[in-house]
Amino acid sequence: YIGNRGNTTLCVIDAKTLALGECVPVSADRAVTPDGVVYVAVARELWITLRVKAGDSASAKSIQVFDASDPHHLKPKTKIPLENLAEGYAVDNERGLFYTNIEDAGATVAIDVRTHKVVAKWNPGSSDLQGLALDNGRRFLFVACGDHVVSLDSGHDGKVLDSITTGPGLDNIDYSADAKLLYAAASQAASLTVAEVDDHGKFHLRATVPTVKGARGVVAGKGETAYLIDPAEGRILKLIRK
Repeated sequence: YIGNRGNTTLCVIDAKTLALGECVPVSADRAVTPDGVVYVAVARELWITLRVKAGDSASAKSIQVFDASDPHHLKPKTKIPLENLAEGYAVDNERGLFYTNIEDAGATVAIDVRTHKVVAKWNPGSSDLQGLALDNGRRFLFVACGDHVVSLDSGHDGKVLDSITTGPGLDNIDYSADAKLLYAAASQAASLTVAEVDDHGKFHLRATVPTVKGARGVVAGKGETAYLIDPAEGRILKLIRK
């Protein structure tokens, strides 16, 4: 599923053939555009965080939910109101929880995917919140906060367990549960922080890897492999352990 900010639609792509399927409006308000797009498997739903092209952002202060029980035909289902724009996401399908940050409010919230209600709200200690990543087994939630990442205990009232400095310019972070490694790309610092997370939610720096200016999104691969986007050159950068 791909969100198209240009025409404010969601499109279905066949992962095997790459054929373009049905495209539907993300909202009745054409000023609202898709931001984050994530499939919530336990509910067979597609959850969309939103932005606005211009003007008042009130109509985008929510999460748009689509019924994806027929994966080829998305149907609008409901809207989850929030106090401000949602930024970043992580999904715990086992427990039926969706995590996101609330812009400007300095809050990270947990939403029950079955009731579509906010069930917890935590303060990670910053108002500059970006991406999220989750250690599902140990219930550690990692929150990108501008120039550092904090570890929250999502199983015990969102207690702040630790923090690690990364340099400025974070966006989407990622986590490898198998390797117990957090990856955080700082676009302004042009570096990738790789940190091991112990059983107490504490960070242990493994490496700081030079990248390129503007690289701020990272995806953890198999083993100790990670991939970054170089937006200036239109490249994907691959990190491997030697």
